[in-house]
Amino acid sequence: MTDTTDETRIDGPPGRWVRAGRLTRGLLGAFSLVAGLTWILFTVHGPTALLDLAVGLVLAAAGLVLLMPHRIRLPRLVTTIVMTMTAIAGTAAGLTASTERTCCAYAYVLDRGFPITWAQRAAVGPDPTSAERLAGSANWTVDLVSLAANLLLWAYAGMLIVVIGVLARRRRA
Repeated sequence: MTDTTDETRIDGPPGRWVRAGRLTRGLLGAFSLVAGLTWILFTVHGPTALLDLAVGLVLAAAGLVLLMPHRIRLPRLVTTIVMTMTAIAGTAAGLTASTERTCCAYAYVLDRGFPITWAQRAAVGPDPTSAERLAGSANWTVDLVSLAANLLLWAYAGMLIVVIGVLARRRRA
């Protein structure tokens, strides 16, 4: 049985798109690494310390993987499929996590999304019961930046699953 890879070597200088891809990967890796370490630094003291630590570690580890493609070669097609499916599945499953709270002058807020809330409906009423009833009939608002961050985080989790698989396969060989 022969081992096939999706790498093609072409002699000569890399083209414009290859250089742009490498630059994008490097910038995204550096940003993710710094964002992950900053996330850990600023949020590990909060009430959701374990969740925030996990989010920061995923960001930092994915940033390292993106910065060191020469150390871990990932199969492009498998990585793309796993990242896409994990991003969609994780974000969709995150909608099942909800946070409800009643605040101040009877404001009722319902948040959805995990680990970053990105969908919300809220209302203010004269008492907690009517505020909750009004929020139930309110439209959902979507925070697109938080949605994009959630998708990126779950895609990174998928990439790390592929990394673990590649390293396990390398160890067996």
